[in-house]
Amino acid sequence: MHPGKLLLQTAGECDFDPGHLLDVFGQQRRRFVAVLQGFGPDDWAAPTRCTHWSALDVVRHLCDNNNTAAAIQPNDRTLDITAGYDPRITPRRWLAASTGESPDATFSRFVATTEERFALDRARLAQGRRFDVRMPYGPMDWTVRVLHGFWDSWLHERDVLLARGIEHPTDGDATAYATAYGVFTAAAVASMFGAQVRDRLTIGGDGGGVFELDSSDGVTLTITRITTAGPPAAEVADALAGRAPVAAVLGGLPASSRAALSGMADFFNTPVEL
Repeated sequence: MHPGKLLLQTAGECDFDPGHLLDVFGQQRRRFVAVLQGFGPDDWAAPTRCTHWSALDVVRHLCDNNNTAAAIQPNDRTLDITAGYDPRITPRRWLAASTGESPDATFSRFVATTEERFALDRARLAQGRRFDVRMPYGPMDWTVRVLHGFWDSWLHERDVLLARGIEHPTDGDATAYATAYGVFTAAAVASMFGAQVRDRLTIGGDGGGVFELDSSDGVTLTITRITTAGPPAAEVADALAGRAPVAAVLGGLPASSRAALSGMADFFNTPVEL
């Protein structure tokens, strides 16, 4: 089912179809696996858009994320910044457990752990499980953790492929989910630092539409999928995650909104010591 409307909010229930999201996530992973099957030694060792990581490192990271997603329980705190999680540091520390792993071993592990996480998530949906986990911006239903995982996976796929000059084989639904979560998370980060955004973003290209954002009382994002002019959705998602200058992509927004939504990208790009 085409996600014509989505509602994401930090205070109250979100409204999106997690079953459809899992279908889209599965398609994204199958496309990425198909590309990785053709990688040779130079491709695996090549740099990516992640400063410290090769393609092999990125896929090892996605294996780690598969494992943590499969293991979630009520009140899971893996991504809770108050429990010590830092997206710039913690994932790099997780990689220590697979240092020296060969590309063949990583690829096999990636396929196996992907199948495991999807099977467990589908079982949770079939059982009607409802429980909260701790996200960086507070407690959310566990299905939002699935959306977070998809966003991370979609971005890292681009990190690997675009750096190699390979076209990213995405589609409109995948780009819509990734862009929606990128906008939502950027606004949540802005709110954590005391900045509010109340604006209407018109985003073009596949996955685009009208994004109504209000963080005056919690963060609420309502997305209506329509064809409209505006910066391409994939470029918006990239910029908000620190892969491109936000001002160059969202130059049409008021300066205050642009500055607030830049906070997450600035945070990701702040150098840190392990």
